[in-house]
Amino acid sequence: MKEVLNEPVKVGFVSLGCPKNQLDTEVMLKELYDEGFEIVSEETEADIIIINTCAFIESAKKEAIDNIIDIGWLKEHHTLKGIVVTGCLAERYRDSIFEELPEVDAILGVGSIHSICDAVRSVAKGEKFSRYEDKNNVKLGGERIITTPEYTAYLKVAEGCDNRCTYCAIPGIRGGFRSRPMDEIIAEAKELSESGELKELCVIAQDTTRYGLDLYGSYALAQLLQRLCDETDIPWIRILYCYPDKITDELIDVIKKNDRIVKYLDIPIQHISDPVLKRMNRHGDSALIRSVFEKLRREIPGIVLRTTAIVGFPGETEEDFTALCEFVKEMKFEHFGAFTYSREEDTPAYDFEDQIDEQVKQDRFDIIMREQLDINADLNEKKIGQTVSVLCEDYDEVSQTYFGRSEADAPEIDGKVYFSAKRGSIEPGQFVNVKIREVCDYDLIGDICK
Repeated sequence: MKEVLNEPVKVGFVSLGCPKNQLDTEVMLKELYDEGFEIVSEETEADIIIINTCAFIESAKKEAIDNIIDIGWLKEHHTLKGIVVTGCLAERYRDSIFEELPEVDAILGVGSIHSICDAVRSVAKGEKFSRYEDKNNVKLGGERIITTPEYTAYLKVAEGCDNRCTYCAIPGIRGGFRSRPMDEIIAEAKELSESGELKELCVIAQDTTRYGLDLYGSYALAQLLQRLCDETDIPWIRILYCYPDKITDELIDVIKKNDRIVKYLDIPIQHISDPVLKRMNRHGDSALIRSVFEKLRREIPGIVLRTTAIVGFPGETEEDFTALCEFVKEMKFEHFGAFTYSREEDTPAYDFEDQIDEQVKQDRFDIIMREQLDINADLNEKKIGQTVSVLCEDYDEVSQTYFGRSEADAPEIDGKVYFSAKRGSIEPGQFVNVKIREVCDYDLIGDICK
């Protein structure tokens, strides 16, 4: 290992996976900064690089491993002195990372993110390091360095999951469901909003709708949202990662009555066939799922619904898949995403009979996503001529237009609204009214309204 200079160690970060993982990255950044480490944005400038990994499905594991190998090249051919691996891959494969990926110098399980400074110090001295503290007892929250643009931020209200879906490795990786105290969450939201720059707060957890059950004995997301509305002035409050069986009448009422809670819900269903839902150990059957979506659209006119589904789950028949396609066509979801089933070790579904051929999975994915493309085209065509409020995100040099998102679009996962305006006249984080005149796949194009 190359010698570390007697000056602040320069630390770089690669953060993979979901926004929940990104918040862990932000906490680690703050702890390193407070301890005097220098945070650098360019990998080639770093002495040590921390890779915060995802390992939810096979593609996420491959992305994490590819990043480790790529960063490893800098150790061999540049000035990089060490690699620290944190997050889900580190937790899930703790016994084999050092052996399989010798370029890694330190490993931290998800329960040990607060040991990041110890890990970096050890690596800087040329020592191997690993730590796996109890993930169910790790301190949630904490000060962080926000890595999202100043106009948007995520707020994690809980960690872990108790749903035990048969295809999912998350409970084994992240532990059981633990809510953060409401007062602590509200205090963080207030601090985030103090600058006046924050325009959008995205409330997240593995199962956001379960929030509060472990602390207060009942679902408390509705009360939390009401307090966020009452005690902050953040213009957009967005709710992600809801479960259909936990959408209560109280929650619907709070969303309906508060203008600053955007009329958008992300509710992954994973399937609609009852036999498949049962094998998945999903809570709630097809009748419940239908009734929830019907109620939401009845009680909150114009609500935007996002969902996801898994195709090719073990035992999924052509009839099951057809039922899912018909449901998607019937519901006309504003946003829909599909995943091919990923066979994950240490999950019950790994050993299920009737595993589906990979080509069949891909064919089903292609079919259902073509259906959704047509649905989105029809829905977006109806927006032509409408004027929507858009949160400007940046200027696109290629098209020479600004772009942003409406209430109907969540950060990074949904479409964009592109609009023309004199360069320099609009700032990122500014709300503008845009009249839609054109559709391009999942995106909208329009003109700014004076």
